[in-house]
Amino acid sequence: MSLDPQAKTLLDYLEQSGLRDISTGSVQEARESSANRKLPPGPPARVEDRNIDVPHGTVPVRIYRPLSGDCVGGVVYFHGGGFVLGSLDGHDAVCRQISVDAACTVVSVDYRLAPEHKFPAAVDDCVAATRWVHAHALELGFDRDRLAVAGDSAGATLAAVVAQLAKAARTPPIVFQLLIYPVADLRSFETPSYIENATGLFLTRDGMRWFADHYVRDDRDRHDPRCSLLASSDLAGLPPALIITAEHDPLRDEGEAYGELLRRAGNHVTTSRYPGMIHAFVSLYAFLDAGRTALRECTTTLAAALRGDR
Repeated sequence: MSLDPQAKTLLDYLEQSGLRDISTGSVQEARESSANRKLPPGPPARVEDRNIDVPHGTVPVRIYRPLSGDCVGGVVYFHGGGFVLGSLDGHDAVCRQISVDAACTVVSVDYRLAPEHKFPAAVDDCVAATRWVHAHALELGFDRDRLAVAGDSAGATLAAVVAQLAKAARTPPIVFQLLIYPVADLRSFETPSYIENATGLFLTRDGMRWFADHYVRDDRDRHDPRCSLLASSDLAGLPPALIITAEHDPLRDEGEAYGELLRRAGNHVTTSRYPGMIHAFVSLYAFLDAGRTALRECTTTLAAALRGDR
């Protein structure tokens, strides 16, 4: 299927606004370009910024709660950005929307970024933050036994890793994982979806190589299952998952492959591919009908899992 007309219009707009292939520039240039990309605000919610204590020091988080005050559970959210970009502000609208539509507390985590803090710093921050959220669930307004992890792109990878490590440590209990176009394999960039969508879209194959090169310390890290989900050997007993993929996304095939591995290991998995869409289409939901539809699928499924309906 061809690129969705709305996605094509959005790409044209982003290009006119200065979107460029990040693989040709510096980290600072990429961060400035990302920070200058303004998105419409999300819905009203109760919002609080904090610095939480973790083993290495502190991590900034942003806490979202519905104005009604009623929460069916809690979600720890990890933003995308290839482990190099991204911020609390850049994912503010999505986190507000999830909190309001799923009637849950959302804690967005500003984990350390590469290349200043290479793998596994982000993993360590996300694990520590999830444990903090679980320990402070009552204060945050939800039942500690109704905790989910979520994220998009690199953040989805971190959410999946947190779920795996929580299972191995038997704490904290995670009831659901929402994985929006996860980065599932840093070992190879040769899948059909990488080849089909190598250039000209929001995320490129060279861009993903650029992200990976900044994130890993050496090639051995690429084979670590905390970097490459498809390298995982023990996936049994994980919480149910919803995996969102986009047809015109280099990451499409590896995200769907991870879903299949989870399914073969006996886990409950739903994989939803959105035709005509590009990477980041959920975060860009204000401009795309399919983005709004996908976000609605995310929040409906998430709320049901937190209520214990599935």
